Amino acid sequence: MFQQAKQKSTLLTAVSIAELIYHGTVREVRKAHGNALMALGINLLQAVVFIGSFYLMFSVLGLRGAALRGDFLLYIMSGIFLFLSHVKTLSAVVGAEGPSSPMMKHAPMNTMIAICAAAFGALYIQLLTLFLILFVYHVAFTPFTVEQPFWAFLMLMLAWFTAVALGLVLLAIKPWFPTFTQTFVTVYQRANMIASGKMFVANALPPTMLAMFDWNPLFHLIDQSRGFVFVNYIPRNSSIEYPVTVGIVFIVVGLMGEFYTRHHASASWDARR
Repeated sequence: MFQQAKQKSTLLTAVSIAELIYHGTVREVRKAHGNALMALGINLLQAVVFIGSFYLMFSVLGLRGAALRGDFLLYIMSGIFLFLSHVKTLSAVVGAEGPSSPMMKHAPMNTMIAICAAAFGALYIQLLTLFLILFVYHVAFTPFTVEQPFWAFLMLMLAWFTAVALGLVLLAIKPWFPTFTQTFVTVYQRANMIASGKMFVANALPPTMLAMFDWNPLFHLIDQSRGFVFVNYIPRNSSIEYPVTVGIVFIVVGLMGEFYTRHHASASWDARR
């Protein structure tokens, strides 16, 4: 009450915000389990089960010939890693602390720090899972080569970015329409099991079927990532510009919505969730 607030420089303010985001990220990672290694292990197990299930399904149904020429397991992982990164980041951002959360009563804390912490926490877990699985596969099973690793990794980051953008929009409308938001997230995640295109390549689709999937930014990113992973695949029916444009538009809309929601916060919101 009687403390005198000191004016901070821009550098000190940035460092303070980065420190808050770091501690918030650690808290988000430990939400799944008190032990950070166990949280990573749970996510690692989910990814391995996904990869194993799709590998078995493709083998039993005889669809391996429809995949790209090259490492078949790498073809599966190039779709699953982007899919998991996208849907898990979306869930994390939508579930971030809102303006009526008790955490917002602490002076340095605000909703943007909570959103950044949720997004970076999901990214941290997904990147660790990705590198660990690829390392084990490369060392213990068979060496592989990624044609353009930088651009393939950039597609993963864009999948994360578009999930943050969409999650920000949904987080802004969540206090107003909580049931709709949760239903939309569930339907969107289930729809992306097919609509993300991780089970097929866009070049093999006829125009009538392509129109059913090209609305999805994740579909474009997975197809483009396979063009950077495999030397003999050139994506013709997807683009990088579309996901980037959609992500930027959603970020702008989400920030405006979050600003409006934050200034109309009510303590009764938490009771409706």
